[in-house]
Amino acid sequence: MVVTMPKIEKERYYTGQLIDLYTFNFAYLGTRSFGNDGGNFLIAGPNWNGATPAGIKAVLRAQTQFAYLLIRTQLFNAADIVNVRKIQAGYRAEPLSTFLHQPAPPAAPTVNWPKPSPDMLITAEIFPYLNFLLQFCPADPSETDLLARFAKLNLGAGMTFELASFSPSVQQAITGGIVDTKADVDLMMRKINADQIQSSDFFGTREFLKNNYLYRFIGAKLGLYGNSGADAAYFGYFVDAGHHPLDASKNNYELNFAKGAIPEYHAFWSLTMYDGRTQLLVANPIQRYLLNSTTLESYKYGPDGSLTFYIQRNSPGKDRESNWLPAPAGPFYAIYRVYMPGKAVLNGTWKKPPMQAIAGG
Repeated sequence: MVVTMPKIEKERYYTGQLIDLYTFNFAYLGTRSFGNDGGNFLIAGPNWNGATPAGIKAVLRAQTQFAYLLIRTQLFNAADIVNVRKIQAGYRAEPLSTFLHQPAPPAAPTVNWPKPSPDMLITAEIFPYLNFLLQFCPADPSETDLLARFAKLNLGAGMTFELASFSPSVQQAITGGIVDTKADVDLMMRKINADQIQSSDFFGTREFLKNNYLYRFIGAKLGLYGNSGADAAYFGYFVDAGHHPLDASKNNYELNFAKGAIPEYHAFWSLTMYDGRTQLLVANPIQRYLLNSTTLESYKYGPDGSLTFYIQRNSPGKDRESNWLPAPAGPFYAIYRVYMPGKAVLNGTWKKPPMQAIAGG
């Protein structure tokens, strides 16, 4: 496939994040990787061995036969949406044959995707689906021994997995292993909430992650298709300063950035609200779903230059409403994102300010 990125102004950030079936970010288009001059880029699968055609700026190789392209375009303000739509109209994806004005190759076989089951992430029903997906994922040399171990449980491309076909002790080991993942997740969440590990540890190339399957699982669970650290860092607010789960039916919250404490960024930052039950954005009377760097001038600052955000379900009052991020009447979480972060974020020396609980939810 040939992806075209339009040329845009140097001040605006845009990116094309390329993700394979393993959820590795195998390549990037756009500002950080290739600048803002645009161009044509060939996205090739694991079996393509052609020469680089004329007019192609770079060839980017996916390790799997399916890949995902997620394009983000920076919006400066509400009126800027007209400009963003013009840029979006310039994004294009087409088969290589179309780009070269040549006859199309034979069509790929139709894929009969199996229907996911509601509890497949917590039962052995995940394994038949895994076997189906592995047919599109040529084995990586680093996983030869791992796949040989999997094959002993009939896990692999083209294999048939049936839990009932194993002895009771093996069945118990398989289901017990699935249960063990909850303990792994709980431990990782404690480390995340204690700022011992950060989002940039969970997302990247296969080479970067070094086959750390737990990290990749946590990354997909908490923020599927998250960016690699160089493009964006994510700081989750799941608990308050006292390590209690966030709940706007019980408390109001304040997030205070001392003067100069907003970290260096080369694109933008945002603080986004999510409903704790649905993981979706929160409907609210002022239709505000995030606070971000593009509206810095609209906020009210303290006498010392500090910036306080008010995270609560009801308005903090007209004099504070510019700094209000509406929350649901119940559990919630918020994500602070820094796009193209500076050195202090990348090396972990910058620490997010705590979310302070204030009585009055």
